[in-house]
Amino acid sequence: MVDIAARVWNHKWKIDPIIRSLIDTDFYKLLMCQSIFRNRPDAQVTFSLVNRNTEIPLAKIIDEGELREQLDHIRSLRLRRGESTWLRGNMFYGKRQMFTSKFMEWFEDLKLPDYHLERVGDQYALTFEGNWPEVMLWEIPALSVLMELRGRTELDQLAQFELQVLYARAMTKLWEKIERLKSDRSLRIADFGTRRRHSFLWQDWCVQAMVEGLGESFVGTSNCLIAKNRDLEAIGTNGHEMPMIYAALADSDTGLIQAPYDVLKDWHDEHDGNLRIILPDTFGTKGFLEHAPDWLTQWTGIRIDSGDPFEGAESAIRWWRDRGEDPSQKLVIFSDGLDVDKILELSRRFSDRVKVSFGWGTLLTNDFRGLTSDNCLDPFSLVCKAVCANGRMTVKLSDNPNKAMGPKTEIERYKRLFKVGSQTPQQVLV
Repeated sequence: MVDIAARVWNHKWKIDPIIRSLIDTDFYKLLMCQSIFRNRPDAQVTFSLVNRNTEIPLAKIIDEGELREQLDHIRSLRLRRGESTWLRGNMFYGKRQMFTSKFMEWFEDLKLPDYHLERVGDQYALTFEGNWPEVMLWEIPALSVLMELRGRTELDQLAQFELQVLYARAMTKLWEKIERLKSDRSLRIADFGTRRRHSFLWQDWCVQAMVEGLGESFVGTSNCLIAKNRDLEAIGTNGHEMPMIYAALADSDTGLIQAPYDVLKDWHDEHDGNLRIILPDTFGTKGFLEHAPDWLTQWTGIRIDSGDPFEGAESAIRWWRDRGEDPSQKLVIFSDGLDVDKILELSRRFSDRVKVSFGWGTLLTNDFRGLTSDNCLDPFSLVCKAVCANGRMTVKLSDNPNKAMGPKTEIERYKRLFKVGSQTPQQVLV
């Protein structure tokens, strides 16, 4: 096992590029990429960095030259033979390859497109523009780089024994969480913490701790590289960017309203009826479920990623029941801002009514809260979102108005079209 504190102290990170591989990313990005590669390969998309915690001055904390060095390193990466073999070997229930030969041949030749970086006040404006299947693969590594560089700057101020004590405390903190989670014998939980992790080495340690501490309750990781290296299940389905961009590409209000369902139709066709998890909150869960076609009720489950998770799960249960489905045979995946108290409470509330699973993110792989005197390593909400498609601005409404993104006039238009009523703001921690 890597001595992370010693690695930080002895090498000052020079032997540790933040992104080690093109598959040091979330599995769902590659699954989405294949669907987009097939269905919308020529869409011109812009992704942009958004720091929701503007009181954290990233451009003052992170050296621009070091940031460029890390981003340039990512552009030098190519898919390795062993990584390609691993991806090609991922199967649906041992019967069908997840990734087609055509997609893999494209991915094996991929070099990520260039980026645009400038300092605007105390923040960085970082954007990626180009064909959707290419630029979308910048999202996860870009976030990982910025989160880790921020951490490295703070860690560089610590002496050798301070580093040892810091990581010992962080390890103890995580292990105490794992000990609490052991009490729930019905628990099914996965690591979803790549994008806002403390570091790659720390995420890898966290995953190993979950494997040892939780056994079969730990079902896998969203990180492809760690899944490959640790012989774990790679976990993922689809994300918000697909309905956001499909909607932006629509040529009419009718097409825009239909866009979220077009995404899932293409998804179903792409994966031959597998990976049937609905993410309903991009433009509001209530309206999505009310107008959803009947064929979606037969899907495996729903992921809840914003708003009140208790309310979201109750809505899903009512929807299944009203449509003649048995909720006890359906899966609810919770994935928004989770930590131990909320995980255990949600499990107690719903585990005897539906199948329950958890995607534990930032507060698994980056919870250093309370471990430094000035809170300089506390996690914060940093995202990299699709903001434009073929010249049209994108919108995300979410079930939490504090997570809404897009021009104000477009947000109001989308709210009107998707019949989004009043929403209760929720604090956005991570």
